[in-house]
Amino acid sequence: MFLTVSALIARIVSNPAANGIQKYLAKDNSAITVNFYSFLFLSLFCLIMILCGFVPCNFLNYSTEYYLYVILAGILCTLGSVCLIKALQLGEMSVLGPINSYKCVVGLIAGFLFLSEVPTIFGLIGMLLIILGSWFIFDTVQEGGFFKILLRKDIVLRFCALLLTGCEAVVLKKIILMSSVAESFILWCFMGCIFSLILMFIFRTKLWLNSKKSVLLCSGIALCLGVMQYSTNIVFEKLNVGLSLALFQLSGIVAVILGYKFFNEGQLLKKIIGSIIMIAGSCLILMR
Repeated sequence: MFLTVSALIARIVSNPAANGIQKYLAKDNSAITVNFYSFLFLSLFCLIMILCGFVPCNFLNYSTEYYLYVILAGILCTLGSVCLIKALQLGEMSVLGPINSYKCVVGLIAGFLFLSEVPTIFGLIGMLLIILGSWFIFDTVQEGGFFKILLRKDIVLRFCALLLTGCEAVVLKKIILMSSVAESFILWCFMGCIFSLILMFIFRTKLWLNSKKSVLLCSGIALCLGVMQYSTNIVFEKLNVGLSLALFQLSGIVAVILGYKFFNEGQLLKKIIGSIIMIAGSCLILMR
């Protein structure tokens, strides 16, 4: 239990910390380039751990099906990360962070459409609370109303990232069940690096970061992402995906505080209230 709680706290803090550095770097660097170097550093670290024998790996023992899941997770992870960094480049961290609570709404709707799961009264109230909480947060952005803000480029990109990473979470859970936390983490790093490099060639993105400081900050992102994903894998191993994703919503409050502290994003109290309402909605959906 102690390990699970520690991993959960690490996940809640490390995710917005990585987002803060990503937002800072995205001012002068391509989102794809930032993502590539972050996963490159993670991959190099994993490679050192393997070569030194600290992490036992049995990659040759797994089936083709397993590696298809690994490739799918890599694609979803890369596209989701790039969408998120681009959204942070365009918008406010304290507005974009709490949107993660909509993962629960997506799960509720997907369950109804594809699995014929009828939402309970708790699920419906939770969905309304998430919408209400996001209205609180969006109301801090003076741009002509709730629905107009939903069509803003940074918000659309954030929702795209949410959908992609939500699907990635389900695939990762499958990978962990078929192997181990350590092996799934290593392959997640390698795939993120490979597919980010592919995207760089497809979009002809600049290969190099703009300064040595940017390289150092990318290593900071790599550290935060490493802690985030490894702790996520531990939590997924102990808890079901729905409960895990609901608890992860607490990172929205951390994102609001970091946005206020480091990027001078205003109306802190209103955004925290909105985030708390959205978290309450996520918990109610969990009870469905």
